[in-house]
Amino acid sequence: MSDLIVGFGLVLVLEGMLWAFAPDMARRLLEIASETAPATLRTSGWIAMAAGLALVWLVRG
Repeated sequence: MSDLIVGFGLVLVLEGMLWAFAPDMARRLLEIASETAPATLRTSGWIAMAAGLALVWLVRG
């Protein structure tokens, strides 16, 4: 359970860095995402989840 909390903490750190260091780029990314087809976003999400799972499996395996 502590690994899950650490993972969420790291996500917050990375998200916070984006907004703290490059807020204009973050806004542009949100605009691009809002114009992207839901199917494309869904596919990208599945790919990102699979890559993250593979990375965790390789490191923690």
